[in-house]
Amino acid sequence: MTQEPTIDISIVQVTPFGQNCTIVACIKTKKCAVIDPGGDIDRMLAEINRRGLTVEKIWVTHGHLDHGGGSKALKAATGAVIEGPHKADAFWIDNIPESSTQYGIKGMDSFEPDRWLQDGDTVTVGGTTWQVIHCPGHTPGHVVYYNKDNNFAQVGDVLFKGSIGRTDLPRSNHDDLIKSITQKLWPLGDVEFVPGHGRTSSFAQERENNPFVGDKVLGL
Repeated sequence: MTQEPTIDISIVQVTPFGQNCTIVACIKTKKCAVIDPGGDIDRMLAEINRRGLTVEKIWVTHGHLDHGGGSKALKAATGAVIEGPHKADAFWIDNIPESSTQYGIKGMDSFEPDRWLQDGDTVTVGGTTWQVIHCPGHTPGHVVYYNKDNNFAQVGDVLFKGSIGRTDLPRSNHDDLIKSITQKLWPLGDVEFVPGHGRTSSFAQERENNPFVGDKVLGL
């Protein structure tokens, strides 16, 4: 018998980068976590209010401006607790104002998480519990949020439908990224996921078809 879902998921695309800000809500309590509020806070809040949710947590996968640039403003608007990413991304978070100026984007700020996260930590929203998986490569402090009960993950910029995260940026590492995907994500099974950009997919689909980390490409 299939277990009834305990979370509800919606995506709001934000920033000129088309970043997937993911709102994950506990169905029972109507409390939600906003994953990667990169910007366009008014659009996020409109969706949250439309669904009658209360923002309890702000979860950040990594420190790039399009993923964390709206965290400070969203916390100010809601009082939510900011969790993540791993502290190895502190230099990226500190650089958000400079990066936003470079790209001509206004309203993005650096922030101090209420809690830095490490591999194996858990986070909660409402009555749901999520596993934190440290997946370095795209950035050194990137984390993934995984909910086993609902077979769902928000993977940020680690993995995409048909692609993987960039590793030509400061402190990126291609080998680390491949290890993160194959050694930390694939063992979870056929998990449905929302990436940081683009369309949703599943680990099984990417193992079959992804030209960068598919099983045939890597000889798995």
